[in-house]
Amino acid sequence: MTPPAPDPTGTLRPRLPSPLQEIADGRFARRGVRLLLKRDDLIHPEIAGNKWRKLVPNVRAAAAAGQRTLLTFGGAYSNHLRATAAAGRLLGLATIGVVRGEELADRPLNPSLARCAADGMRLHFVSRGTYRRRSDPALLEELRERFGAFFPVPEGGSNAAAVHGCAELGRELRGRADVAAVACGTGGTVAGLAAGLGPGERAIGFPVLKGGFLGAEVERLQDAAFGTRAGEWRLDDRFHCGGYARSTPALDAFAQDFTDRHGLPLERVYVAKMLYGLTALAEEGAFPPGTAVAAVITGGV
Repeated sequence: MTPPAPDPTGTLRPRLPSPLQEIADGRFARRGVRLLLKRDDLIHPEIAGNKWRKLVPNVRAAAAAGQRTLLTFGGAYSNHLRATAAAGRLLGLATIGVVRGEELADRPLNPSLARCAADGMRLHFVSRGTYRRRSDPALLEELRERFGAFFPVPEGGSNAAAVHGCAELGRELRGRADVAAVACGTGGTVAGLAAGLGPGERAIGFPVLKGGFLGAEVERLQDAAFGTRAGEWRLDDRFHCGGYARSTPALDAFAQDFTDRHGLPLERVYVAKMLYGLTALAEEGAFPPGTAVAAVITGGV
């Protein structure tokens, strides 16, 4: 019999609950608003932020199913693929990454995918058309025929198990923040965060992809996890800066200024956009005086 995967919390010793740090920022203070940073980036040096909160429940589900191989999906620069590969190395699990972009197979690996490979992840490149079928049971069956048995983890790690994992983030903020803000890619983090917050507290998600589709996905994830919409939340789609991994001179200037003010380098794909949007809301007067706003720092540079 294959032994179950080790428990990630006991094996990897995460820093939980993650620290909550108040910082002085005049753009918030002049409105009477307190800015707190929820430092999920400090949970673990290799599996940080929402990646920890979403991956660990899936690793436990894999263990319960008797599986020691994880298969998941991502683009060529996916933080989720890197975190999954690192978790596999640290926990002694096999990992397979299905990568969007068949043409990438003939090119040298970029630093992100090279890190995945170095951590032991088997990379499987597929066409963009095939990648769009990533939720299709028929594709999963094709992949099982190719690789053997595995536990599937969706793109970004977002599923009902991950939503329950991210609810703990909200519970850690209960009574400490009136508003909790987080960047959104696949929607799992904000779905769980909102559900874990206390009465009268609310979550704001800042999508980093354009398209306006994420609200329906957050609702779907909450329904899968809880059977209904849970907690108070909304999305603000104004700060994606053109789409995933896109930037603007204004975002770059904001990120550099924030680092100069507070000594915290900002990860640009997610964290910078969230703080950019949150600061704009504060300057617009979106938060009443006395509001405590927690910005979830989901990853490092």
